Amino acid sequence: MARDPALLDRPRSPATPPPLDWLTLGDAFEAACLLRCTAPAAGARSTVALPSHAPGVEFNREDAAQRMRQLLARLDIPVTQEVAVGGLRRRYELHRLWVPPEHRGAYARMVDAGWWQGRRELLGGPVPGASPARRRWMSRLAAAAWRSALLAGGRHVRRHILGVRLTDRELAAVLIRSAAVLDVPAVLRPGTGCFLVSVADGPDRERILRSASMEPARGIAPEQAHRPAC
Repeated sequence: MARDPALLDRPRSPATPPPLDWLTLGDAFEAACLLRCTAPAAGARSTVALPSHAPGVEFNREDAAQRMRQLLARLDIPVTQEVAVGGLRRRYELHRLWVPPEHRGAYARMVDAGWWQGRRELLGGPVPGASPARRRWMSRLAAAAWRSALLAGGRHVRRHILGVRLTDRELAAVLIRSAAVLDVPAVLRPGTGCFLVSVADGPDRERILRSASMEPARGIAPEQAHRPAC
């Protein structure tokens, strides 16, 4: 898949903070992907915004909200959760997470930094001579992107494919690249107001699901917890 150089790097200012260590990056990037899964379609009305502009987010699945709470707790960002029930004949739940005012600046900065650094790592392609630790973390970032999409994106499961519908074009590009990092070919199809990213049923589907399964509690050797010099 051809890469648009203009999409690879965000302009950096002199005040750009130092890179996140790998453990923090993994959590912040996954939280950012979860947020981007909630982005409204172009022209749609929604109260949900991307992290720099909103103190909270809504999910229509409890497991997505619980995952977000887990990630933010590991990033030392407290949240409150409320559940709203709607619908008449077909009842549904919305799980709303809110960050307290005094923590919103740290929340926005952390998730924003996680997105741009994680995106750069994935879309930048393989680094010649990269250490085994860095290659492992690339795979973890790829798995985190797919885990977020499967939790909070629009599942599109058919007999011959496993797919997710997304309204965020950049997240769709990240998922395509993430599938390649996981040695799985993925297909991107534009739809009406959304993008469908899919992998074939069979070994490809199983590899994505296995990679995106919830990881155990963090317990990584200290030497792997910091960004390696590559």
